[in-house]
Amino acid sequence: MIIRLKGLTKTYESGPVSVKALRGLDLEIEEGAYVAIMGPSGSGKSTLMHILGCLDRPTEGIYELRGRQVQTLGDDELSRTRNREIGFVFQSFNLLPTMNVRQNVELPMIYAGARPSLRASKAIGVIEDVGLSDRARHLPNELSGGQRQRVAIARALVNEPAILLADEPTGNLDSRTGEEIMGLFGRLNSQGRTIILVTHERDIAEHAQRIVNIRDGVVEKVEEVANRIGVFAAATQ
Repeated sequence: MIIRLKGLTKTYESGPVSVKALRGLDLEIEEGAYVAIMGPSGSGKSTLMHILGCLDRPTEGIYELRGRQVQTLGDDELSRTRNREIGFVFQSFNLLPTMNVRQNVELPMIYAGARPSLRASKAIGVIEDVGLSDRARHLPNELSGGQRQRVAIARALVNEPAILLADEPTGNLDSRTGEEIMGLFGRLNSQGRTIILVTHERDIAEHAQRIVNIRDGVVEKVEEVANRIGVFAAATQ
């Protein structure tokens, strides 16, 4: 089991008002799984994603990542765990506009202290994996939205993380480009990567193996996806 959450609670204090975003949430995710998290606005899914990504801490409860209790880690160790174990893909890409594709992809390795020669070779490798070898020296504003998201995915993969977290990864893309990106996620999952994505779009969620529905800060239901869209085609590309 790569992730185990037990009794996860997150409370935000705003003056005299307390807001409970998570209310004793339980969830287990196996290594190599492909999970979509869905829920209405205010359900707690974004808070859950931030905690899974070690960007925030739970108020109460247990978060185990590869058997380590993440909520007990100090800030430095939490940062190292985030950089080593988790790759992030965001709706808005979050690329640095003055850096070219290769330089953007190298960023997580800079934070990890990797040698320049290793950074360059690994970045070129993952850029090739996402089909952008001919764009390595281009700036983000010279790329299409789908290409920018591929750069973001390459950056998320470059440190070989255990988990890929994607927050509304197709939200800024047209439907055709979104399907291409989901095909890439399907191929990455078929290679054994654990993928967790947050989406409000049912057709995007149905690319996953399981859909976890969040409501009022708890897991309302978990659905197994019988007919995964595009997975088999993606796995052969």
